Amino acid sequence: MQVLKFGGTSVANSQNITLVKNIVANSDSDKTIVVVSALGGITDTLLHAAHLAAKQDSAYKTVVKKIESRHLETIKSLIAIQAQSEVLSKTKSELNTLEDLLEGAFLIGEITAQLSDKIVSYGEMLASYIISVFFQQQQLDAVHVDSRELIITNEINGKATVNFDITNTNCQTFFSNTAHKVIVAAGFIASSENGNPTTLGRGGSDYTAAIIAAAINAETLQIWTDVSGMYTANPKLVKQAKAIPHISYEEAMELSHFGAKVLYPPTIQPVLAKGISILIKNTFNPEDAGTLITKNQNDQGKTVRGISHVENIALLSLEGPGMVGIPGISKRFFEVLSQAEISVVLITQASSEHSICVGISEDDIDKAVQIVNTAFEYEVDRGKIKPVIAEKNLAIIALVGDNMKSHQGLSGKMFSTLGKNNVNIRVIAQGASERNISAVIKKEDVKKALNALHEEFFEENIKQLNLFVMGVGNVGAKFLNQVDQQKKYLNENLKLNIRIIGLSNSKKMVFAEDGIPLKEWKANLATGEKANSDRFFEKVNQLNYRNSIFVDNTASAEVAASYNSYLGNSIAVVTCNKIACSSAYSNYQELKNLARTYNAPFLFETNVGAGLPIIDTLKHLIASGDKILKIQAVLSGSLNFVFNNFNDELSFHEVVKQAQEQGYTEPDPKIDLSGVDVMRKILILARESGNQLEISDIENKSFLPQESLDTDNNDDFFSSLVKYESDFQQLYSDAVAKSSKLKYVAQFEKGNASVGLQEIPKGHDFYNLEGSDNIVLFYTERYPDQPMIIKGAGAGADVTASGIFADIIRIGNF
Repeated sequence: MQVLKFGGTSVANSQNITLVKNIVANSDSDKTIVVVSALGGITDTLLHAAHLAAKQDSAYKTVVKKIESRHLETIKSLIAIQAQSEVLSKTKSELNTLEDLLEGAFLIGEITAQLSDKIVSYGEMLASYIISVFFQQQQLDAVHVDSRELIITNEINGKATVNFDITNTNCQTFFSNTAHKVIVAAGFIASSENGNPTTLGRGGSDYTAAIIAAAINAETLQIWTDVSGMYTANPKLVKQAKAIPHISYEEAMELSHFGAKVLYPPTIQPVLAKGISILIKNTFNPEDAGTLITKNQNDQGKTVRGISHVENIALLSLEGPGMVGIPGISKRFFEVLSQAEISVVLITQASSEHSICVGISEDDIDKAVQIVNTAFEYEVDRGKIKPVIAEKNLAIIALVGDNMKSHQGLSGKMFSTLGKNNVNIRVIAQGASERNISAVIKKEDVKKALNALHEEFFEENIKQLNLFVMGVGNVGAKFLNQVDQQKKYLNENLKLNIRIIGLSNSKKMVFAEDGIPLKEWKANLATGEKANSDRFFEKVNQLNYRNSIFVDNTASAEVAASYNSYLGNSIAVVTCNKIACSSAYSNYQELKNLARTYNAPFLFETNVGAGLPIIDTLKHLIASGDKILKIQAVLSGSLNFVFNNFNDELSFHEVVKQAQEQGYTEPDPKIDLSGVDVMRKILILARESGNQLEISDIENKSFLPQESLDTDNNDDFFSSLVKYESDFQQLYSDAVAKSSKLKYVAQFEKGNASVGLQEIPKGHDFYNLEGSDNIVLFYTERYPDQPMIIKGAGAGADVTASGIFADIIRIGNF
């Protein structure tokens, strides 16, 4: 014999019930017991009707009409016309009785627990009856049995306790004597020894099926639902979650207790002692393997079997010096909660006995605070114990696995992963069996925590990076193209999955929670909402993704000013924008401190030398104990391009215009030509060398006329270059006369920094620097005479984008 249980979604409508019939018809067992829930959503609707009636709100009648309509429509869709009359008549009769019960609640203005059980029982009663008739119509040898005649409980309504001696006898007698091959029974409902209707608690249809399976020693208990088994995590929150093929009873109980809604927690208990296997299957994909639950699971290689969570948790903390060494405090605390029928789901106590903390349902927290404060009123008045502390909006997240106890470091791995993603752990608990490690976190962090832990324990070390990109001009567009080109390589070789979640330019911004298709990013951005940097940050913070990275491809001071907010919320920042790192030293230092405090990488390799590894090399020199003595550098690819192409045949104005058009300069070329950009770069290198320096400390020997420096728009700036062409030609001819080349050089030595145009003679390291290349000479204690030289392309959208990309990959490899 087999027992098959079908949940509310499986019997929600006539189409689904037809799928159920097909599954039952294909059963190869000599006798199949089918336990069904109410039509999907009906139990909640019945409770709503009862609530309205108890409030003396006549709207309950409208709700009853909806319940009636739902059942009658189902009958008309399933049952042949010639057989409908009897079924419709019986159903309407039952619904009339239901309406009478609700009218009684309406008249007296209240609803008792016993009356509530009577009302909600109609969902399963009607569904099981209708389905049994449908099975008969479909030529199945089916019969309907009233579960209230089989399962006997005590008189406690709402969540009755089963009398297994009587129940087992009833089930064995009935199922051994019936000749029918298919027996349809209602889940959830039962009756007391005195014949009063009772229920087994929400989700109790699973329990009904398990009770029957254990009573008749069934071969298997099959739970048919809308998912293909128990998953490694909630698939609605973790898209990479996978069905667990095989799991032990104990693991299943832990997962179901901590929120895996596929299975009702008490379900396993009746079948556990009998060693009956449970198979979780998907009504809508019956060919899927599902999850098999047995006494032992054979996959000894897996330590963590699943990650589960419970939301709407509150913490109740009792603490004070008067608790230390005083026997009975804990007993009184838990006794008060027990007497108020408040269930404790998690317990932790300091070894000093100074405090006790428990996790309970948020629905019970206000009542719990009141009764505990009353119980300890004497101690509180005398200052021995503080008034109880309540914390709301929390959730429990739990790792579950039989083999966890034999593996070291799992707790550390769990807490480290949560910490890296700025998930604060409020309370930790671990059972003596070491089958479960639980932590209490903010409810708003649940999705991020589940995904981060699932990535760590189940996803073959593939790390997902969630990017929020601001700026999609020359550099930004090249960057997005590079990410798109390299996605497959990164996934296969570096185990990185990069998603662009948010995009913004100066006019529009767009977000896609599952990632923006990179081949369509322009079209997506065009239809986005109005750009706003504050709103952009709010959205990034609201999404609260693990491994979030803010990428700044702009030259905006407003955007640079937002880095503190991102880093302070454990969101990494990657930027080619030099403004933040060249701002006031106090701000630069604060950004570095925030990055350390909140474990949020702050990378800005492209601030100096575009894609060249200048800052990274400098950091390695310092980290290895070397000391910087002097830095000499040509740090402006823009200026190097300009002076490499400027001659007596091509005007200075034309060369600068060419550099701007080819993307070698900032949108405002005066930033490059004034030396401000180079000042920022040498300032950043000086600071990364360990020196405290402000930009005002740097000497700028500008070659531009003051009139050019005073312009406030590009048109006026270019006009001034035309006006002073003779001055620029004089600079060129003076250098040629000395067989030298013009280079804009930055230098830092003994705490002093300067930038300016220099005539570089033949034989100098800078002389043959071509195109837009950069070069940096690091003179250090280890390289005092022959400096370490870094040379290469230092400007251009492609190389800058590749430098940003490299920083993101560094974060992925942390």
